[in-house]
Amino acid sequence: MQIYHLSHTDLDGYGAQTITNHYFKDIKFYNSNYGKEIDEKFNEILSNLGDEKSLILITDLNLTLAQCEEFEKSLESKNAKLILLDHHQSGAECASKFDWYFLDSSRCATKITHDFFSAIYGVDERLKKFSDVVNAVDIWLKDDENFEMGKVCLGLIANAKEINKVMFEEQSTQYMFYLIQRAREFFNHKNDYIGLDEAVFKFKKDFFRNQKDNTLSNLISDYVVDLLTKNRDRFEIKYNEFKGILTYNIGNTSVIGNDFLVANDDIDFFIDVTSKKTLSFRANGRVDVSQMAKNLVGGGGHVNASGGMFAGFKDSFSYDNIKAQIVDLITKKTLEKEQKEIR
Repeated sequence: MQIYHLSHTDLDGYGAQTITNHYFKDIKFYNSNYGKEIDEKFNEILSNLGDEKSLILITDLNLTLAQCEEFEKSLESKNAKLILLDHHQSGAECASKFDWYFLDSSRCATKITHDFFSAIYGVDERLKKFSDVVNAVDIWLKDDENFEMGKVCLGLIANAKEINKVMFEEQSTQYMFYLIQRAREFFNHKNDYIGLDEAVFKFKKDFFRNQKDNTLSNLISDYVVDLLTKNRDRFEIKYNEFKGILTYNIGNTSVIGNDFLVANDDIDFFIDVTSKKTLSFRANGRVDVSQMAKNLVGGGGHVNASGGMFAGFKDSFSYDNIKAQIVDLITKKTLEKEQKEIR
């Protein structure tokens, strides 16, 4: 049976996925915040459903009545079962109307998920301890012995923004699992949450380090550049005769952009678009990105480093939707420029 597990993007969300990752092998993980992103992720799951029997598990996300009705209806012709395990009281009305919607506000989603599957497949004491740690901080049990450990873990996941989830969802999830796994090394009789807090930086370097040591910033850049290079066909765009690459909210654009262009000398430019509608341009000397920025969004800057604001950009949780907007912008502005030159 194929399992599709959609969960929230915080410690409790990834914690619930840590539980299922322990009990099952064949799982595809998806993560979402609230609102429209849930719809987009669910539709992505629907598009991936095959003929085999499947389970769609949703954790740490409460749905609206409209979403419940739509999701249930969309699965009528599918060989798939839907289960939702959540603890947000705002889902009470949905839980009263749909038998697949399980709600318990006394436990966090990680603990609900643990108790649900451990009752079927057996209790693992280390996994139970993990669910107790997440539970202590997620429902804010300040007097619980696991509370301070939970706080460190909460910050660990909240600040793990090094891998872009929209562009590299699978790698982002694996990174979260790795950090949780390393954090669990400190779940012992000492309850050494201070030691865990001090070890976080090392954990991150250990994950991104390939062979040679370097600064964390350089290690992250090397890792991201490698991912971009391996998947460059998906990210490539064109501007006139020049070939470039488009990223979204990549972070540290100067370092990653320039490192990518050095590693891929056949690529002429690098553009990063952000959720704030800004565009950052980088080049390797073969194209003037100050003119590109000016032509596309009225921006400007330097020959090899420029920027601008794409006012019409509509943020999305799908890279393909993001790329389509930039490609349309380039096509439109290029055509406008050609028509002016003809006149």
